Amino acid sequence: MKDFELMFAPMEGYSDPELRELCYKNGADSTFTEMARTSGLARGNKSTLEKTKIPKDIPTYIQILGSNEKDLNKFLDKFVPPKGFLGFNFNLGCPSKEVIRNGLGCALIKRVNKVNALVKIVHDHGYSVSIKLRLGMNKFEKEKKTYLNLIKEVDADFFIVHAKHGKEKSKDPADFGVYKECVETNKVIIANGDIKTKKQIEYLKSIGVKGAMIGRAAVEDPSIFKRLK
Repeated sequence: MKDFELMFAPMEGYSDPELRELCYKNGADSTFTEMARTSGLARGNKSTLEKTKIPKDIPTYIQILGSNEKDLNKFLDKFVPPKGFLGFNFNLGCPSKEVIRNGLGCALIKRVNKVNALVKIVHDHGYSVSIKLRLGMNKFEKEKKTYLNLIKEVDADFFIVHAKHGKEKSKDPADFGVYKECVETNKVIIANGDIKTKKQIEYLKSIGVKGAMIGRAAVEDPSIFKRLK
């Protein structure tokens, strides 16, 4: 990872190989695939496996969603890293009702032991693993700093902090005030949410954040990475 890395976010229905390549050519240091469920990957489901494809040598993390350790092991036992593959990223940010009902996405933020077990499986297979998380499933979990506990206790390579809780919408502003305490855990922190300006980037650098992930703004204009650099 660079001193300060600009990343193109995993976005359902958007982060296909073509857009990832376009963002990379416009200055993104790394990109992420759409979310792929470990249950489908373990079964060899064709459409799920398709989401993990990296057809060109573009620096890419594969984002996965799941909590079943057996499924994860089964998939990783057969996984052959393609060119461009940088590591895996666990989705602990998805706020959809169906995902949370299954104990996944935001619902995993408070399950530190489970997340540590999943991270260990990926590390034991020899791959880098990161976590993308929100500030808890709701306002209560944010106030209890559930996210901070997870960052402190989980041994991931880096943490992408989407600075909103699970009940907040895209129109709600990201809370940049949480990043300083995240950095103080001495973990590698990447900021995510409403990042659009050089001034924001300079602030994040000044407090020790190691990168910024751009999503919606990059879909609207992939050249944002060049501008932010």
